[in-house]
Amino acid sequence: MQHVSQSPTDPGFVQDPYRFYDRIRPLGPLVWWNDYAMPFAAGHAEVSQLLRDKRFGRENLRPRDVPSHLTHFYAVEAHSMLELEPPRHTRLRGLVLRAFTSRRLAGLQPEIDALCHTLIDGFPDGPFDVITHYAQKLPVIIIARLLGVPEEMAPQLLAWSNAMVGMYQAGRGPEQEHAADRAAAEFSTFLTGYIDKRRSAPRDDLITSLIAAEEDGQKLCTEELITTCILLLNAGHEATVHTLGNAARTCLQHDIRPTTESAFVEEALRHDPPLHIFTRYAMEDVTLFGHDFAKGDQVGLLLGAANRDPAVYPSPAQFIPDRTGKPHTSFGAGIHFCVGAPLARMEIASGLSILFQRCPDLKLAAPARFGDVYHFHGLAQLIVTR
Repeated sequence: MQHVSQSPTDPGFVQDPYRFYDRIRPLGPLVWWNDYAMPFAAGHAEVSQLLRDKRFGRENLRPRDVPSHLTHFYAVEAHSMLELEPPRHTRLRGLVLRAFTSRRLAGLQPEIDALCHTLIDGFPDGPFDVITHYAQKLPVIIIARLLGVPEEMAPQLLAWSNAMVGMYQAGRGPEQEHAADRAAAEFSTFLTGYIDKRRSAPRDDLITSLIAAEEDGQKLCTEELITTCILLLNAGHEATVHTLGNAARTCLQHDIRPTTESAFVEEALRHDPPLHIFTRYAMEDVTLFGHDFAKGDQVGLLLGAANRDPAVYPSPAQFIPDRTGKPHTSFGAGIHFCVGAPLARMEIASGLSILFQRCPDLKLAAPARFGDVYHFHGLAQLIVTR
């Protein structure tokens, strides 16, 4: 296995990580990324295989030494279905899917469309930031409505979400860790009170449905309810914001008009995905791709690299609105395939198409710059005029 070095916080890498991916992809099915001290897969075939291989999972089998200043954050993580494996993962995901129904999501479509128009009506005159005025607001307001949380809580939900996902960014420091822990504690306290209210006064919202969800006599406990609500917000919101911003930037740079066609939405998710690394742990001793993994060893899956693999996608760096072929890896695969994927697709389709329909003369007013948020990949701002 070849060793490579690349700081994930290097400004050149932050603005264009794809050059690094193109360099390492031909080096073999796995490379050792020195900066992360673990092996990574960059090819579409290898990433796809690891996403589905049940010998690898999300649950860390080695005891975690939780520092005292992160107890609230990891208390939330302990009940996240994203970090668990069967049988507990199977139970949690099944209960969530009983509440997160296709009927409920379909009923959100008119709300999503109407909210897009409302947000556009509020755009300021002169140059403005699409990220703060549109991409951030759309998914957080929708998730607030879905959960049944007051819409005026959206800015606070956004602040908590941003603080907590800071734990997954390269180069995080003590300040980010303390902020994440405070956000986890405050968010959990808020949701505890809100869940208690819903138990005594049910409504037609997702929290009530999650409380009522039952399978084989089992229900979600309060801690699981709290973590599930936080996961739905953090995972769903962060990815949708980045996809909306990244795709809008590409459309503006190349004079592409978005549509609601599924091929366009999938290409937006493939071309410049919001999450570039997803990790797995070996659940047993495994030899794969010529490497011996001991039980508990970690492997990195470069989703952003897999989505630009030239062996799978002709002209992979080009945005082709009607591209068809093998599915991208942006939502993962296997048992951890993103539960919020249908909602994200709806928000991306409506958000982009309505934005460009309502603002046909939208133009970049300043160079678009990506934020130093790897392993997420999203714009710090997108300044435009209309």
